[in-house]
Amino acid sequence: MTIRKDDALNNIVVDFETLSNIVLEQLDQIEQVITAGNIVVPEDVLKKIRQNENEIDKKEVKLSDKIVNTIVLYQPVASELRRIIACYRIVLSLERIGDLVVNISNFIEKIKTPEVYSRLQEVLSNMTILSIKMVRKSLLSFINDDKGFAIWTIKNDVVFDEINHKLLKKMLAKADTAESSKHLLMSIITIKEMMSNIERIADHATNIAEAAIYSIEGKDIRHHKIDK
Repeated sequence: MTIRKDDALNNIVVDFETLSNIVLEQLDQIEQVITAGNIVVPEDVLKKIRQNENEIDKKEVKLSDKIVNTIVLYQPVASELRRIIACYRIVLSLERIGDLVVNISNFIEKIKTPEVYSRLQEVLSNMTILSIKMVRKSLLSFINDDKGFAIWTIKNDVVFDEINHKLLKKMLAKADTAESSKHLLMSIITIKEMMSNIERIADHATNIAEAAIYSIEGKDIRHHKIDK
């Protein structure tokens, strides 16, 4: 029983790392597009994002099943159970991050006024870079049992909100100008939706960090503030 349980736990770790790497590849793809300032996503990038999305969905289902089966069949001890429950929570966030990358790539394609996107591109890039850094740090906090990375991720959610507010003010100022038109307003709405999806990536990074702390300490800190 012990050997089979260890094998099952190791298989979960292997599949988890594979899923994490695919999601990180998705994030790298979208970061390159946004930081380049393009409003046309290269066809090869779109193709790769869609292929990865299919893989993410399949691996999420497979990994979720393995986690449930391991709990039912091998009755893991408290520390093991805590870790695979945390893993399950993280897997759900990773799958949703994959969905958000697809959404963002679609929003970029819908922008009809390049000059608006150009003016906001620097802040959008900063948001994207920070959200991806948060995802990486939160995953490392779980993989390496590093509470410090988890705390860093959760605290940076506040910084992310400040960047979000700055971008929103820029968009509203642009919307008040005399040159406002249907295309301009539609682009602003699209960029706002894009911004919301980037923000959700950061939110999921925070969820991953909270799951990591649960795995490390057995404390569920969701809905609680982190002491500075």
